[in-house]
Amino acid sequence: MHTAGVREFVAAVGAHAPAPGGGAASAVAAALAAALAEMAGRYTVGHGSGTLSFSEVVSRAEFLRERALLLADEDSHAYESYVAIRRQTVSDPARQREDRARAAEVAAAVPSELASLALEVAGLGERLIETGNPHLRSDACAAVLLSAAVAGSAAVLVAENLSADRGDERIAEARRCARMAAEAASRVAAALGLIEEGGSR
Repeated sequence: MHTAGVREFVAAVGAHAPAPGGGAASAVAAALAAALAEMAGRYTVGHGSGTLSFSEVVSRAEFLRERALLLADEDSHAYESYVAIRRQTVSDPARQREDRARAAEVAAAVPSELASLALEVAGLGERLIETGNPHLRSDACAAVLLSAAVAGSAAVLVAENLSADRGDERIAEARRCARMAAEAASRVAAALGLIEEGGSR
């Protein structure tokens, strides 16, 4: 395992700097969840049953993995710009409000997409748990559980970045994705015997 890049990224998250932060960390977690689904799918190709095309699952998981990594970079850049604009001192308050609103829009775009992406990865994981290679079931479970955490954190970030407009539909959509991903995680936890479906032990 090559840990140099991982160590560098984790150290950057922990540094006294605004980015990378929660958005980038969540995006990397989403990439890992997609990679787990991708791996489980690869071990399932040729071993599955039913009508599900596991080759398509692998292709989609691979795409989501790469997209999540791009979102990690995009989030860091967007949030750095957002912080820089908020720290600016300008003589025109109206212009400052406009600039801050635009920056918030950009900063909210990444977690908005990330919430939807995480929900899709959770769905792939559930399908692999149900009909995939049973030897990779734990990896598919991990993909679902990680995805639920990502969707939840993404929903929080969307709400925070768009706090000036609590009625923004993107907040509601991100929360919907988080709720559905959490439900998927609960089903997985129940199947593993960690909780009773519908409640805790």
